Amino acid sequence: MTGWQHIAGQDDLNLDLIHRAEKLIAPYIMNTPVLRSPELDNSSGARLFFKCENLQHTGAFKFRGAIHALLNLTAAQRKAGVYTVSSGNHGAALAAAGRILNISVQVAVPTNAPSVKKQNIAQNGADIIEIEPGMAAREAFVAANQQQSERIFIPPYNHPLIMAGQGTAALELVKAVPELQVLMSPLGGGGLLSGTAMVGHSQNMAVFGVEPELANDAWLSLQAGSIQSARPPISICDGLLTNLGDHTFPIIQNYVDAVLLVSEDEVIVAMQQLWQALKVIVEPSAATVFAAVCKYPEHFSGKAVGLILSGGNLDVACLPWPVTRLEKAK
Repeated sequence: MTGWQHIAGQDDLNLDLIHRAEKLIAPYIMNTPVLRSPELDNSSGARLFFKCENLQHTGAFKFRGAIHALLNLTAAQRKAGVYTVSSGNHGAALAAAGRILNISVQVAVPTNAPSVKKQNIAQNGADIIEIEPGMAAREAFVAANQQQSERIFIPPYNHPLIMAGQGTAALELVKAVPELQVLMSPLGGGGLLSGTAMVGHSQNMAVFGVEPELANDAWLSLQAGSIQSARPPISICDGLLTNLGDHTFPIIQNYVDAVLLVSEDEVIVAMQQLWQALKVIVEPSAATVFAAVCKYPEHFSGKAVGLILSGGNLDVACLPWPVTRLEKAK
């Protein structure tokens, strides 16, 4: 990550950095709404407050971290341009942030990324390079660019500036709903959960991360005490198909109460319920948090729970719920 490791000026995420990020990115982001549903409260037995990052610019929380990272670049780094690897949401966010700040953006996208996410990247003017799915291809692309390109690498999650930007979503949520007792976010690489955990810990709240059973490398990492490799990319939660980083893992170890696992069918049912009750579109990755509330009432019953709905970039032509599968899930 030539050049990038020197941008932040410190090695670790902290609450002060999240507060500074909130002020810096305020002119560029949406302070997304917090929605409620009596129907979902009744079905879950908890008081649920949904932070709708699916309504953020480019349809996901990722815009927060991307714009924060680019705003911290020097003039020379902005002129050189940036690159990243992304299944879609981070790439689209970085492309949009680059367009706003007049910074050239290159994005390597797995061939199996949803077409709606590829379109989201392209429409913001980024240069797209397709790579094979999986962490090995991502790491190879980054390694090659470090040797051949003057562009600055902007990681999807594993950097304090990215994590701080993502943490502003939780900061807005706890300011809007001071009575919250629990915070939850989906868990892929851990950028969103790290920022969320730092905010939650400062308010003495319980914090939970949620990941699919088919992409449970973070759960396995916590059991093993070291970062475990990502599993094959087969879950419908495409935004969570990556492994933890050396910045995100220790924060999750220290500040997250537990990582909860949900099945594909539980995600599908949760997504449909959120669509119907909240009248907003969320993607499978975002629906994991509500699925977990329903699956693990021992953690949430009777409590005020803040759930970050991480994104809403779903290819409606490829809805992941055939009737037979949905009926089985019920």
